[in-house]
Amino acid sequence: MEKRYAATLSRSQGRNAWAVIFRHPARIDLNTGKPLRVRQGLGTPVEEEANELKDQLNQMLSAEEFWSLAARAEAERRFHRRVVEIFYHGMEPEESDFNAIREAVIQLPTSNDSEYRRTLLLGTTGAGKTTLLRQLIGTDPETERFPSTSTAKTTVHETEVLLAPGSYKAVVTFFPMDEIREHLNECISEAVLSAYRGEDDSDVLRKLLMHVNQRFRFNYILGNGPDAYAPEDEDDEDDTALEEPEEVGAESAIDLEATNALLAKTLAALRVIAKHQGILLKEELGAIDEKDQRVVDELFEEELDRRLREDEQFHRISDDLMDEIEHRFSLLTEGSVRRSKQGWPQSWSWETDDRQAFIKAVTRFSSNLASRFGRLLTPLVNGVRVAGPFLPDWNNGQQPKLVLLDGEGLGHTPKSVAAISTSLTKRIEAADAIVLVDNAVQPMQAAPVAAMKEMITSGNARKLFLVFTHFDEVKGDNLPNASAKEQHVLASAENVLASIGEELGPFAERALRLRLKDACFFVGGIDDRLSLAKKSQKRTIGQFQSLLAAIDSIVEKPAPGQAKPVYDRMNLVLAVKNAAESFHDAWWPRLGLAYKPGVSKEHWKRVWALSRRLGTPGWGDEYDNLKPVADLRKQLQDRLYVFLQNPLRWEVAEPTDDAEKQQVFDSLANALSAKTLELVARRVRAERMADWQTAFNQSGRGSSFARATIIGKQIYDRAAPIPDMTPSPDRNAFLHEVAMLVDGVCAEGGASLA
Repeated sequence: MEKRYAATLSRSQGRNAWAVIFRHPARIDLNTGKPLRVRQGLGTPVEEEANELKDQLNQMLSAEEFWSLAARAEAERRFHRRVVEIFYHGMEPEESDFNAIREAVIQLPTSNDSEYRRTLLLGTTGAGKTTLLRQLIGTDPETERFPSTSTAKTTVHETEVLLAPGSYKAVVTFFPMDEIREHLNECISEAVLSAYRGEDDSDVLRKLLMHVNQRFRFNYILGNGPDAYAPEDEDDEDDTALEEPEEVGAESAIDLEATNALLAKTLAALRVIAKHQGILLKEELGAIDEKDQRVVDELFEEELDRRLREDEQFHRISDDLMDEIEHRFSLLTEGSVRRSKQGWPQSWSWETDDRQAFIKAVTRFSSNLASRFGRLLTPLVNGVRVAGPFLPDWNNGQQPKLVLLDGEGLGHTPKSVAAISTSLTKRIEAADAIVLVDNAVQPMQAAPVAAMKEMITSGNARKLFLVFTHFDEVKGDNLPNASAKEQHVLASAENVLASIGEELGPFAERALRLRLKDACFFVGGIDDRLSLAKKSQKRTIGQFQSLLAAIDSIVEKPAPGQAKPVYDRMNLVLAVKNAAESFHDAWWPRLGLAYKPGVSKEHWKRVWALSRRLGTPGWGDEYDNLKPVADLRKQLQDRLYVFLQNPLRWEVAEPTDDAEKQQVFDSLANALSAKTLELVARRVRAERMADWQTAFNQSGRGSSFARATIIGKQIYDRAAPIPDMTPSPDRNAFLHEVAMLVDGVCAEGGASLA
């Protein structure tokens, strides 16, 4: 029988505007392989108008000639603009350039056309990176609290601050609606699983409101729920004891009691869904005893997300919560909101001379203060850019010419970190200076070491500045003065230097040793406002001023000299072979396809989530710490950096100075960096999108192993084959692509392959 598609009207309780719901005949839900369920707002509270738009949409749904993009022009002639936008949304890639949106409102100066320096702040979670940013822009830690700080993961979006005279300006960009909904659906799925397992209401609510990777904490937007079973959030602002007075005006538009009632209703519905799905699965399997129940429990978790996407009650919960989330944008009474064609806010911007009002408005997009939960937009934000007469209190009234870039922390695990994210790799390349913030009291952890390796192998070591915080807490009977304390802190980096030298070669160690010698700064007590009047703070202020001077004096990389290295092509083959072997050696045990002591198999659900991310256009190339694109790129770039340090010979004349050699190697490495990322991203993801989708769509018993096998053999083996004696198209293509890339960079840089 021919499938018929029809749209229906929908309106959440307490909302005025109507929405329309339908199954799209030309868009497939990657979770189920069936027509995608679409819910879009019609932009009208008038039922008669809504019915007219619904009827027009049903005409399009009933006429197959409109089901392709080629028919859009004809549809625009016959139907209302909103109906056409709803139907064709998502049928072609729509990736928004959020940086361009921010740039159109506040243009960031560059070192090429001004005296400004773009300075990227990096550091482990809780090291004091954002606290240092507060010092550099002079915001009060007690009354302004911008940007927000915490010992846990706080900054999950980009924060860009331009120190410039004039009025205060801000532009904020938001994640797309589809991405927010997908993360919300993942939370609902986790909450249903929690309910199925019989966990109490507080646990179910925690799963609903806090995404597993901590990026989307919906409790910031919706509150913690009814007091009777509200989950505790241990990661709030470091000074949450300082409560703010009850706000008026726009704040009163948000009825938290109504939100709590919705959350209570949702909890009850989640338990109903969990029970219903459990009974259905038990009946399908014919489970009758305890042994059968264990099979049901195992399959319930594996099949849950797919089954929920076909459950209309699940979608109603998602619809109601999304409406409640979107309602929070009503808090934006100042400034202007730019919306997408679907009506979802893309950006908010505002300009004022009132600093207090400005900070108060902007913190709605960045705060994590517990007293404001239920009225914050923080998790919806993917970028905040502000400009204004910010300046540090301790800099004699001088405003540094800086663009300060802050982002998500590097993490705080002492374990090995394979690679930094590809997005951070791009930001390092675009910055003039990188300030790596680390805790002076603790040994350097794996994440900042990984960041330093990236700077070295990409030829960006000259940009590195190290700031050690908590210097006032470095104490010991053998440390009588500041100089002794500095040497004590730096001594802990010696092991890092040695390991980097062994792994990446002598010039990598040399580059880092020079930065430790010339570009290290030690600060303490930066949680408080610093004052030259306090003797204990004068040294920290001096260190900050030296840091500003060093950043200001950073120069462009020097032009390469006359010496031209010549490389052995066979060594390049070995470098590619070692990179591919290391990549497979790291991933095979994680996928459960091989055993390696000390490497744990990843939980199937994390691999499942990874395949969803890489199989969905516009969703990035990683899931949490699973970063196949970044991992392969790191292995390739590392091996190429070692390769560059070992030329077969030099033409013209071999440099007698290691500094000149370093300059040549760094120049070539820098030219290779962006090209290797582009190559790997294409081979691992872009060219194998269908394979990632196939891996994600595996279901039923044995699906976890089938998924891992597809990723290992159909994706990784083909994306990064290990060169050996047996030729194959994939194997040769990868090696030839890398060789052509290196050949081109060498030709441009005056080097050559022999």
